[in-house]
Amino acid sequence: MTSFSELGAARYVLLTTFRRDGRAVATAVWVLPAPDGELAIWTAADSGKIKRIRRDGRVTLAPCTVAGRVLGPAVEGRARLGTPEDTGWAARRILRKYRLIGLLVVGGSILRHRRIGGVAVFVSRTDSPAGH
Repeated sequence: MTSFSELGAARYVLLTTFRRDGRAVATAVWVLPAPDGELAIWTAADSGKIKRIRRDGRVTLAPCTVAGRVLGPAVEGRARLGTPEDTGWAARRILRKYRLIGLLVVGGSILRHRRIGGVAVFVSRTDSPAGH
C-alpha cells in the first residue's frame, strides 16, 4: 500500500476526481507534503477538477509519471480547496520542490493573471483520523 508520505515525496501523482455520473477523470498533478498529514496538489483555479472537487471531494491519488503512467497503488482521499493563504504557502513550496519549472509555471501565472492563478487543494486520507 502506498503511504501519504510516499505520495508527498513523489514528483507527480495521478489525481482522480469523479463526475456527477460517477465516471473517473484522472490527471497528473504536482504534489507536496502538507501540515497535519495532508497532501497538497496544485492546479489551475478554473480547471474541471476544481469544479468536480467543489461538488464531491472524493478523490484518489497514485504515484505516476508526468504523462500519467501509474507507478503504484492508489489511495482514497477527501479533497478540500485551500484558502488564498494556503495557495501562497503551496506556491512557495512549489518553487522549492520543482525549481525552474515551478518558477516558470507560478511566475507565468502571476504575469498572466496579476496574481497566483493556481489553487492549492488539500487531500486527507479517508481512513486516517484527519479524514474529512
